[in-house]
Amino acid sequence: MKQKLSLGRIFLYSILVIYALITVIPFLWALSSSFKTLEEIVSGTIRFIPEHFTWGNYKTIFIEQKLFPRWLFNSVVIAVSVTLLNLVFNSMAGYALARLSFPGKKTLFVTILAVLMIPGQVTMIPNYLILKEFGWLNTYQGMIIPGMINATFIFMMRQFFVTFPKELEEAAEMDGLGKFGTFFRIVLPMAKPALAAQAIFVFMGSWNDFMRPLIILSDPELFTLPLGLNTFKGQYISYWNYIMAASMVFTLPVLVIYAFFNKYFMKGISFTGDK
Repeated sequence: MKQKLSLGRIFLYSILVIYALITVIPFLWALSSSFKTLEEIVSGTIRFIPEHFTWGNYKTIFIEQKLFPRWLFNSVVIAVSVTLLNLVFNSMAGYALARLSFPGKKTLFVTILAVLMIPGQVTMIPNYLILKEFGWLNTYQGMIIPGMINATFIFMMRQFFVTFPKELEEAAEMDGLGKFGTFFRIVLPMAKPALAAQAIFVFMGSWNDFMRPLIILSDPELFTLPLGLNTFKGQYISYWNYIMAASMVFTLPVLVIYAFFNKYFMKGISFTGDK
């Protein structure tokens, strides 16, 4: 029995190691290429250690490409704003659907579920036309406001709050807290695992988004990083050394966000009357 268990673990760990290598090797190659010259990258030889190590690619994108810091700033502003707004509004909507009673509640919930079944590509043209009527094309609000709620995470937060112990809310009401006070001072602080998962996915979705900025933004000064990286690719030549260096800078904020929220994301929480 122990031998079978050991063989099963060995097989499982082997699969996990192979999967990890398949995932990590392209990243390591991109990291290595960010320190290579363009000639070495396009030479066709695969080396993980650069033959001619150089910091010139990073120096070029930050100093000579004057718009790169602005693209980085735009991406940070938009991704952070979208994430914070989603955390607030998705949580409030999920809590209302889970706890409050109001006319049309079931219809609204079914509508949210229906929205989950509609591909995002279907709504691109209507969204563009609406933003055009509002005069929000080429603006921060055009990028932030349409993305400040998400039906997927409204549903997720609703499911989370359905299982939230009512005793805690009743105790808070007995202490004189209203609905808003109970939500912001009791419920929301104890929803850290769900909020952390939501923050990671929303931030990554906004940070990596290419199609929406491509449709809404046309001014190079307002480009986000995914859109800005595309400018390094020309009709006849692509500057892969700059693309790799910019991609590494592009990856850092996601790693920081994941590292910060990982302890909440991975940690389950057990609710008891004492808590």
